[in-house]
Amino acid sequence: MSPCPCGTGRPLAACCGPYLDGEPAPTAEVLMRSRYTAFALGDVSHLRRTWHPATRPRRLTVDATTWTGLEIVATTAGRPDDDAGTVTFRASHDGGVLAEHSRFAQVDGTWRYVDGTHP
Repeated sequence: MSPCPCGTGRPLAACCGPYLDGEPAPTAEVLMRSRYTAFALGDVSHLRRTWHPATRPRRLTVDATTWTGLEIVATTAGRPDDDAGTVTFRASHDGGVLAEHSRFAQVDGTWRYVDGTHP
C-alpha cells in the first residue's frame, strides 16, 4: 500500500482515499489534506466537488507540478460543529514552496474550500 501524499504516514486507502472517493471530510484540516492529495494525484473531480460553489472556478486544470510534501502550520476552528475554519499550510513542490492561508466553510453540513491568501 502506498503512503498518502498528505504526509500522515498512513496508507492512502486509510487516509485521504475515502474523501477522494466522495466521503465528506469531518474537519477543514482533513479536507485540506485531501485537496493536497488530489493536487498531487491530479484528481480534478475531487477539487471541483470540494470547492465552495460561490468561489469555484468554471474551469479547473491541474498542471504537471510534482508535489513533495505538506506541512500544516496552523488551524483555526474547522471542527465538525463549526461553520467555518482556516488552515495555514506550506506545500513543497518541484519548483519551491506554496504557502497559503485557506478559508473553509460548511455548506449543507459538508466542508468546502472557499479561498486562500498567500502570505
